[in-house]
Amino acid sequence: MNGQLSTQQGQLDAEIPLRLGTRRSALAMAQSGMVAREVGRLTGREVELVEITTYGDTSREQLAQIGGTGVFVSALRDALLAGRIDFAVHSLKDLPTAAPEGLVLAAVPEREDVRDALVAREGLSLEALIEKCAGRTARIGTGSPRRMAQLNAWAAAQGADVETVPIRGNVDTRINFVHSGELDAVVLAAAGLNRLGRSAEISEHLEPELMLPAPGQGALAIECRADDPELAAALGALDHAPTRAAVVAERALLAALEAGCSAPVAALARVSEENELWLEGVVGSVDGATLLTMSTTGPLATDETAERQARALGHALAARLLDGGAAGLMGERVR
Repeated sequence: MNGQLSTQQGQLDAEIPLRLGTRRSALAMAQSGMVAREVGRLTGREVELVEITTYGDTSREQLAQIGGTGVFVSALRDALLAGRIDFAVHSLKDLPTAAPEGLVLAAVPEREDVRDALVAREGLSLEALIEKCAGRTARIGTGSPRRMAQLNAWAAAQGADVETVPIRGNVDTRINFVHSGELDAVVLAAAGLNRLGRSAEISEHLEPELMLPAPGQGALAIECRADDPELAAALGALDHAPTRAAVVAERALLAALEAGCSAPVAALARVSEENELWLEGVVGSVDGATLLTMSTTGPLATDETAERQARALGHALAARLLDGGAAGLMGERVR
């Protein structure tokens, strides 16, 4: 009898769509749509998107002013904990580093392009844009203190006349600043443009040597409730172990620095074919006058200890950065 009930319950569950919570932006919808298709394929269940508005979507303030950390995430997490959705998809770089009670990071799919991208007038590269603007200041928009710090440092090293202009808005809004002539270029995440099918609008990919990305950039996070182990296990099939290890190291560095996602902090980790984990971190002043750059490597296990090793590597590099004066470059730290 119990076996019959279990079978009937499984059939009923299979007929009930899974509810995937997502922000309303075009990029969030595109990302969530990708995940929904994969989850539907894996589970055989229909997945419906539930659009949720977050504080970060409605506020017109700069991210640095509203704190940045969690402003695109809290409403989705509240909906999860309240049972209004079954799982949520976030841009991983938006996640606060503190683990939420009652939720689990079920999967980190394979990462997209980690690089930042320049979208400039006439499709010019950064160097060509500076040459084209000879005699006047090149105005480049970004909402990220991290990008500002590194772009300003590059400009100072090159003797280039650049003004970094703080901007907000979705991808269309930001790119329209260029089309309207208000700005000469904007800097966006390449992953977002790729996922929106707009990679053809990229004038130049900014390599990590020039601009190290944000911790977690290019990666997605799939969260569900901790009291739903069956769904967590199903979603876990989308997990990509090298990506998870890399972002764990990057986020551990960010957490140990006590810096929010709006701080001028960059980090990038990579896993080699020999299972070595390489991690680089950058902390700078927004004006670019000072950039502190350090890197480290360490072995990475292929078992359940991998995350612990990645976390330890991030903490160790953060300690070195703090010893080198990183705290004084970040302004107010998150506590």
